[in-house]
Amino acid sequence: MFIDAHDPGRMRIEKERRRSDRYPLVIPIHLKWLGPGGETHSAHAQAREANLHGGLLEFLGEDKYPIERTEAELMNLISGHTAKARVSAIRRSATGALLGVAVELLPPNEEFWGLTFQLRRTTGELLKLEHGIKSGDIDPYVLREFRDAVDYIRKTAWAVQEWQERQVQKRDTATVIPLLVTERIRRGTQLYEALTADLKSHAIRPEAAEIEDLLHAVEHLYEELKQLN
Repeated sequence: MFIDAHDPGRMRIEKERRRSDRYPLVIPIHLKWLGPGGETHSAHAQAREANLHGGLLEFLGEDKYPIERTEAELMNLISGHTAKARVSAIRRSATGALLGVAVELLPPNEEFWGLTFQLRRTTGELLKLEHGIKSGDIDPYVLREFRDAVDYIRKTAWAVQEWQERQVQKRDTATVIPLLVTERIRRGTQLYEALTADLKSHAIRPEAAEIEDLLHAVEHLYEELKQLN
């Protein structure tokens, strides 16, 4: 979980944090909760960090927010998913300004945070796996393919987060598409070079059924690229 450095329950919540890694993101959240007198409150916030067990919510321009131990209903305004949560800590600056409200999901639920979180979590796990197999007896060819795949997923996860952040901030999202196209071109060039190396090393069998499909795809791409000149 995510805590205020001045929270007396710091050690307990730090232990909770270690149960899963946290990832930065920007997701608009709507909250509803009951006040001390039973009155219903609601507010909008942004999730700025999240893990399987909870997240840190940032309240922008809101004078009201739930206090510690309050249970609330959260709605992810991008996916429409809802979840129950409990406020575990209030994070403040040294001057006392509100920095965020840490919440614990009841029960833990990674799907609530949506695609951005799932991509980032998967990327993080793949990077850990890569680190673990570096010293293992892994064929360099297989290891290179793995690294290329992780790199592609990581950049795709970044693009998804960038898209969502621009939506939240009401900025132009159209400029994210060229970034993805550029990455696809880079990846295509990378695959072309790898296939060329495979052909030179005779790793590709001439009788492979996919060769004809690849040839047609390359010819079609070549014709389209000529139109750009």
